[in-house]
This record gives sequence, C-alpha cells and structure tokens, in this order.
Amino acid sequence: MYPFDKNYCVEAFRRLLAADSTTGQYEECQALLIDMLGELGYEASVTRKGGVIVDLGGEGEPLVVTAHLDDIGLMVRHINKDGTLNVCAVGGLYPFYCMMENVRVHTRDGNVFTGSVCRTPNSIHVTEEELRATLPDFRTNVCVVLDEDVKTADETRALGVETGDMIALEPRFVEANGYLKSHFIDDKACAAVLLAAMKTIKEQRIALPRKVYAYFAFYEEIGHGTVTLPEDTCDILAIDIAPTGPDQNSDEHKVSIFAKDSRFPYHWGMTNELRQAAISAGVDYVMDIFTPHYGTDCDPAIAAGYDLRHAAIGPGTANSHGYERTHIDGLKATYELLMAYLLM
Repeated sequence: MYPFDKNYCVEAFRRLLAADSTTGQYEECQALLIDMLGELGYEASVTRKGGVIVDLGGEGEPLVVTAHLDDIGLMVRHINKDGTLNVCAVGGLYPFYCMMENVRVHTRDGNVFTGSVCRTPNSIHVTEEELRATLPDFRTNVCVVLDEDVKTADETRALGVETGDMIALEPRFVEANGYLKSHFIDDKACAAVLLAAMKTIKEQRIALPRKVYAYFAFYEEIGHGTVTLPEDTCDILAIDIAPTGPDQNSDEHKVSIFAKDSRFPYHWGMTNELRQAAISAGVDYVMDIFTPHYGTDCDPAIAAGYDLRHAAIGPGTANSHGYERTHIDGLKATYELLMAYLLM
C-alpha cells in the first residue's frame, strides 16, 4: 500500500477552504485547483459549466472518480429597509446551522464585504420571550448584517450590494487531536483525498490498470454536478462524506462504502468490488445507507441516462451541512480504499 501523505492532504484541504465557492460561483476555486494540479504535474481541461477533468492515465473501460468543490451558502434575496440583507439558501443550508456565523458577501462587480448572520431582533436582553422562542427563518427573522456603516437600503446599495450577490460562510477550520472541524468538509476534504491519491500516482509513476479520470465538480449541492462525462465512461465513483447518526454505521475514523442513498441503491457489482478491495487491503471500512436527504454526484449521472455502474465512498462525518467534523483516520481510510480500488 502506498502511504497516505497526511500533511499534504490537510494542507490541500486548507487551501481549498480559502477559496469561497458557493454553488454557482466557482471561478476562484477553479483557478486555485488548476494551480494545485499544475504543482502535481497534471494538465486539466474544463467543462463549459466549470468542472475540472484530469486524465490520470491507463487504458480501457474508463472510470471517473469525482469529488465536488461547491459549498452550500446564501444569496442576497433583497435589501431590508435598515440596510441589512434578507437572504435565501443556496443548497441545503438551514438557518439554525449558520446563526452568528461570519460571512463574505461577493458582489457582481467583484467587491467583497464581510458581515455576520443574525436574528432580528438580535439581542437577548431586549427581545421578548415569544420572539426568542420563534425558530430562525431566512424569510422573516434572519438577516446578514454588514460590517459597514449603513442604516438604510440606499446606503447598502451605494456600496454596490444588490439582490443576487453571493454570500459565503467563513469555514472556521480547526485541527485538534486528529479531528478536523470546519464548514465544507463536504466536500473539500474529500477533494483533498483525491488530490493526495493523484499526488501518489504521479510521484510513484503508477501505471493504472484501467483508464481513470478525476472529475472535480462545482454544482453537486444543487443536484447537477458530474453530468457531462468523458466519452465511453463505464463506471463512476463519487467520493463524498458519509454522515454519522444514531442509526448509521458510519464512523469518523473509517471509510464508508455506500449501499444506497435517498434516490438509488448503488451498483451491486461495483459496490462488492469496493468491499473486496477494502478487505484485501485491510482498510477499516463499513457499509452504510443514507436516507432520507442524501445523494452524491452519481445520482444525476444515472438520472441523465448514462449506461454505467456507480458507487460511492467517503469518510464518516458528523454534523453534515453544519459545522462538520471528521477525523484524519477517516480521510486516510478513504485514501487507502481509493488506491486499493484503482490498483485492482
């Protein structure tokens, strides 16, 4: 087994987190990714929609390994009379998962303003009990307050902020005792695992036994990421988080092989191949099912009518779509299973 470069993987994750990429706003992260691929010695091609594809070599029966780099976030819905921003979700972000988070507002003119997500009213000391008991709702009692001296809608508009501007949450990355805590472990940590595998393939000059493409998508969080595939693709393997929970087998220290998500069972034969690869390589894995609100970039490819096999793996991850947490052991196990499968 080729060793896992933990330091590279964590640093790649940090670098990807530094580029805001709320779904639809991919340019900064795409440019960073292409630079990182160049550092590894790879050339990339891009899709019209922004995806990044890399040929890893090999011959016959192409396999696409995909991870996504778009993040859930917010968009300016309208500007309130007091100059604060009414917002709506981009992807599956709920108000209770982003209250009091710091944000960056990206305008269409390329300016960036900082702010925070707040309740309205926002102070416990001067808020009636019945208002405090009301759940946060983007439509009525949650707003983004800019770190600017604005008191009216006109003053906010004078900054260049307007409806349709994108709002990215501060990731807040922390590494502690092997645990990685951050927004957007889904899926930038998994993209970092794929980059770590690509680093190994390049540095060790590994001749892959089949044709393999790496595909970094930017629209997974809204359901249409990896839907333009290289010609003659036979299989697609998604690397995505495996949410933990009371009824789940997934564990932050292990890699999960997905048996089913909220839409489809994964391909029986391909899933069994992954299971056998894990057993043969001694990888710490579990099988798991993710319902009712989960899918990967395999799903839109299948729904689009591609005749291919599909499977998914990923590290156990807590607090999905919130302030997420995984462990370096889970990333290592995901890397080990990916490498074992690529070399079967």
